[in-house]
Order: sequence, then C-alpha cells, then structure tokens
Amino acid sequence: MKQMTKDLRLAAEDAADLEVISAALQDAVTHVRDLAFLPSTRRFACVLNRFRWEGEGAERRRSHERVRTGLHFENVTSARARNISQDRPDGVLNLLAIRFDEMNAPSGIVTFIFSGGAELRLEVEALEAHLSDLGLVWETPNKPEHDLD
Repeated sequence: MKQMTKDLRLAAEDAADLEVISAALQDAVTHVRDLAFLPSTRRFACVLNRFRWEGEGAERRRSHERVRTGLHFENVTSARARNISQDRPDGVLNLLAIRFDEMNAPSGIVTFIFSGGAELRLEVEALEAHLSDLGLVWETPNKPEHDLD
C-alpha cells in the first residue's frame, strides 16, 4: 500500500452533485458489514474500496488503483435493502450507481444500485452527502469492465 497524495473529497446537495459522486464510486466494492444506518443521528454511513477512475488514462496499464473511501448521508429517515443478505456480513457488494429521485422537494429517495439486482434505498428529508478518500491506496491488476450490450 502507498499513501495517496491527493484525496478525493466531494459533497452533494442535489441530483446533479450526486451524479458526480456516483461516477467516482462506479465499481466500488464493499462488504455488507461496512454499511450502517444510524437512526438516532439520522445518518447512513459506509466504507467502500473505490476504483480510482480518475487515475486511468488512454494507455493500457498492467496495474490500476483502489482507495478506501468513506461516504455518508445526513437527514436519513429510513433505510431499506433489497436482495442484500444482512445475515451475511462478509457478503460483497459491487456498486454500479447511486441516484436521487426527488419526491416532495427537498425530500426524496437515494438508491444505491449494486450488481446482481441488490438495492439500498434511503429516504431523506433533504439530500446531503459527503465522500472522502481515507488515504490508503493499493494497486490492483483488475480493471472493471462492462458489457455494453
């Protein structure tokens, strides 16, 4: 592992902001145990291993990088999971996207879309999200690929 010199830090207060966070987190992986809804503080927090897409160029490379990243949402009134086995804390989830559907402004639904049909839905009174890299970067030979068909 090596120390990253520039950590990514992002905030979201609307759907467009969240699209930027979603793009940065595309293909991040996490364990079920690293997802937590804290009702007493109305916060949802998670830690993910983010693929560093911003470090990729046009050239073919033998190694790529992942970084440990924290993400949290404020103003969360409920959290619901679909196709996520909460009794299997070591289960691995591959994040495809995060979207925000505004319901009665400024409230809405934040949806985490994982591969395999898994979803996590957060009801929020107002969108407030923060992403911060935690500094630990490591090399990986694997670059995520998507079938475009």
